[in-house]
Amino acid sequence: MSTGISVRPVRAQDFPQWRALYRGYADFYGVEQTEEAAGKVWSWVTDPGHEVDALVAEGADGRLIGLAHYRPFARPLSATTGGFLDDLFVDPASRGSGAADLLLAALRGIAAERGWSVLRWITADDNHRARAKYDQVATRTMWVTYDMPPAG
Repeated sequence: MSTGISVRPVRAQDFPQWRALYRGYADFYGVEQTEEAAGKVWSWVTDPGHEVDALVAEGADGRLIGLAHYRPFARPLSATTGGFLDDLFVDPASRGSGAADLLLAALRGIAAERGWSVLRWITADDNHRARAKYDQVATRTMWVTYDMPPAG
């Protein structure tokens, strides 16, 4: 069954629609995001030399309905490289469309192509809808995450 949704790398002309999705992502997590900060992230995902990459889910009508930002990360203990999914967001009006499944499947394919040993991500404990999806496609780990600000 075809959903009419495709997943592809982000393109320069996607900025307005990507920005709307990324604003929705920031709003979902209650993060105030300046245009300057969003512009910096956009410069990363459109720079082939930067480690952060982006995929978008595009509806049959050409409208972007989802995004994923990801990057490699070193795993010294296993002497491998993994992939880290920083951001995954699907427009609320398109949830349940299969866009998240397609984005995750594309990321799994990229992980295989690049020889990554794992694709890893975190989500908020109370993000129940996303966690239900993630429980279908990945294994929840025992690791607890901590954040420490730099000195100064």
